[in-house]
Amino acid sequence: MKNLKITLWVSLAILMLPLDLSAKNKADKDAWNYQYEIQCAGTGVDGTYMVKVWFYSKSKKITVEQAGKVAVHGVVFKGVTGGLQGCPSQPALMRDPVGKEAHKDYFQKFFAENGDYAKYVLSVSPSVERVKVKGQWKLGAVVQVAKDQLRKDLEAAGIIKGLSSGF
Repeated sequence: MKNLKITLWVSLAILMLPLDLSAKNKADKDAWNYQYEIQCAGTGVDGTYMVKVWFYSKSKKITVEQAGKVAVHGVVFKGVTGGLQGCPSQPALMRDPVGKEAHKDYFQKFFAENGDYAKYVLSVSPSVERVKVKGQWKLGAVVQVAKDQLRKDLEAAGIIKGLSSGF
């Protein structure tokens, strides 16, 4: 009887193992696959982008850190779509599709809580737009990102090529 109990506990532990691994993989995936939109929100000071980020969440709240992180992530990986009033589109700073994976360790540290991404968030608007969409919230905030300094630092770290490096 004792061996049967041990066997059952071991079997249960083995069955639970994949659940723990899948939860970890989901957390990793979520950290790298933000669900958001980013568009130009107007002209900012030279060397900056004024962007509006639309972040999808189950919560009605968006923090300054979330808005800033999503905005910097969008400037680096997604680019900025054109906005109202003739606001131009801007390409992503990292245009190499494999660069994100090639520098995964760098970006995990960069986008971690209190990571370096925060140095490039100059301001976040205090007002947030909220729209209910299919059981979740679409939250919008305007963020000013120091894109010239961000580009310079990513070039210095060898993450992206400089503008003068040619094609």
